[in-house]
Amino acid sequence: QVQLVESGGGLVQAGGSLRLSCAASGIKFSFKDMSWYRQAPGKQRELVATITSGGSTNYADSVKGRFTISRDNAKNTVYLQMNNLKPEDTAVYYCNVKVFRDCWGQGTQVTVSS
Repeated sequence: QVQLVESGGGLVQAGGSLRLSCAASGIKFSFKDMSWYRQAPGKQRELVATITSGGSTNYADSVKGRFTISRDNAKNTVYLQMNNLKPEDTAVYYCNVKVFRDCWGQGTQVTVSS
């Protein structure tokens, strides 16, 4: 059974930083592409960043240069380092892996005050 557990969210002022973590179990983690999504109130869930099993990364234009996705295969964990946070980054952030279907964690709230 796939399980994804996010942590690291919180309240931060604009310009601040947060580091999100997602611990995965029930999958062959090192073989899987991992992604972070976010969903703001009243908006659709959107892709933020992806890291492939080989370590290649892709980012949404809105976070390029500010967010960094990384992974530690020894810990079955994917991270999202978020710097220079803006109020528009406020959302629930979800970890995602595709195993025949989309699998999601419970999400972690990030709130950026202006």
